[in-house]
Amino acid sequence: MLKIKLEQGESIDRALKRYKRKYRLTKVLDKIKSNQHYEKQSKQRRETLQKAVYRQRYELEKAE
Repeated sequence: MLKIKLEQGESIDRALKRYKRKYRLTKVLDKIKSNQHYEKQSKQRRETLQKAVYRQRYELEKAE
């Protein structure tokens, strides 16, 4: 459970923004979505490898 302490004179909007950022960084929603259906480990590895290759190609093209 995430807890956010309100600082002196802090608005609710600002505290809510900090809460949303903390929630996003903990990747809770990603875990929930990934648990909705079973995915084989081989498929997970293949996707992570494809993402890594894509990132590498993108960085090389950007550097040129």
